[in-house]
Parts: sequence; C-alpha cells; structure tokens
Amino acid sequence: MNLAEFFQRAIRYGIAYDPRKKQALKRIKNPYSDSLILYGDLKSPVKKILVGIDIEVEEILLADRIKQNGGLDLIVSHHPEGKALANLYRVMELHTQILSRVGVSEKIARALMEERIRQVERKLLSLNHLRTVDVAKLLKIPFVCLHTPADNLATYFIKKLMQEKKPKYLKDVLEILEEVPEYNLAKKESVGPRLLLGNPFSKVGKIFVEMTGGTEGSKDIFSYLYRKGIRTLICMHLSEEHFQKVKDINLNVIIAGHISSDTLGLNLLLDRIDAGSNLEIIECSGFRRISHR
Repeated sequence: MNLAEFFQRAIRYGIAYDPRKKQALKRIKNPYSDSLILYGDLKSPVKKILVGIDIEVEEILLADRIKQNGGLDLIVSHHPEGKALANLYRVMELHTQILSRVGVSEKIARALMEERIRQVERKLLSLNHLRTVDVAKLLKIPFVCLHTPADNLATYFIKKLMQEKKPKYLKDVLEILEEVPEYNLAKKESVGPRLLLGNPFSKVGKIFVEMTGGTEGSKDIFSYLYRKGIRTLICMHLSEEHFQKVKDINLNVIIAGHISSDTLGLNLLLDRIDAGSNLEIIECSGFRRISHR
C-alpha cells in the first residue's frame, strides 16, 4: 500500500459511515477539508506509521528519532494541522444535515450553524497553522491528518451500540460505554465516561450522539433538540458556554470522553484501512491501538 492508497481508503470509509446521504458525497473526491495529505510523495510505501491524537512539533521530532533508529513511513494525526486546520470550519456544514435528520427544520439548523461556522472560522484565522507541517517537510516525513472520517466511525459505533443495548437509565449508558475498550482504558486513567447533567436513575429517552462535524455545533440548538423528543446527549466534550445553555433545557448529558472517543474512531478507521496490509503502528499522543475486528 502506498500513501495515496492509504489516504483514499480513509476517505472512502469516512464516506461509508457518514451520517448524511451517501449519493451526494460519492460525487466528491474528498468531502472532508479537515482530512488531508499534508506532506509526502503519493507513491511512497506505507508500512510503519506513527499515530497520535495531536501531532505537533514535539511528535514530529519524535518521529524523526524513530525514523533514524528503525525507519518510519508516515505520521498520522487525528486533529488537523496545516491547511486542514485552516479549513476545519468547512466540514461543520455536516451539523446542518445531522440536525435535519432528527427533525429540526433545515432552515433553522442552517441559520443556527451559519454564525457558529463563522465564529470558528474567525478563531482559526489567528493560528500559525503551518508550523508543524513545516517541520515534517524539513525532516522529509510524510504527514497525514484524518479527522472527520474517524469521527464518523465513532459516531456510527456509539449510535449502533445504543440501539442494540437499549439502555433504560443513564447509569446503563455509562455501563455500556465503559465496556468499550477505549473508554474502559480511559476510566483507568481517570478520564472515563461521565454523567454531566442528569440523575443516574433518570430515564434515557431518545438519544442524540454528537461526535462529528469538525467541532461543537451551535450552542442554541439544544431547545430545538428537546422539542424533537431528544432527552439525552452523548458527546465527546462540551464547552462551558455550551454547558451553560444546555443545563437550562432539562437535557441529560453524558460526556463519553474526548481523547478516548477520538481513539475509538481512529481504531475503527485503521481496522478498515489495514485490512490485509499488516501495518506496524506506533502509538503516541494519547492514542492507543485497539483492534475491533
């Protein structure tokens, strides 16, 4: 497998598990502006890779040491860097489609998301987004980021898990999540799934899983979700600003965990990319390789 094939597989599986309608996405070569080959020869072989949730200058320097002491073909970051970071806001349109699929008017969802997308775009303008990519180029190490494709798989996995297990109470949701190896490991590190809002013995009701779409959606969407029958949110994380909004809506909130959810998504994606290729994967930056095959 070469770099181009590795990346194409990642995008193909990102689309396969995308919560939107697949037909429109299949006409686009890469619908994920936050997932790109940041540096590298497309024909270069991929066998030994360093995978991390965040890859910054420190991890690139680590990769160079590994390269010198036994070889390394590729660095894979979950969170975007370079051009992919600068364009993160573009994938947030995904939120509009997700919300419309649970019954929120597309007009309302689009109006709420427009300002949120502009807010994230403005925030990204100040970042030195090329810093890490420049180091990878200087050290001549191929560098890829895979963000939304992995998040799509994590979202699909958790939704399917809840549909199969049918938890009745919030405590049941926590117990189900803690059976997932990535969340079980996170619990041992004191960052496991956590009930943020609600009583352990409160009924779960209809669940909304928010784990994809670049970053958090609009803070003003929660009342609309409640009107559509949603009673429990399962999120990777929740900012303080969003927390202040959601706590007045009477919604239950379970934080599955940020790094553990990212790790879950990456593991599910790597399972599919790696089918029959026997990649050698080195863990770093919070990532732990666990196969779900």
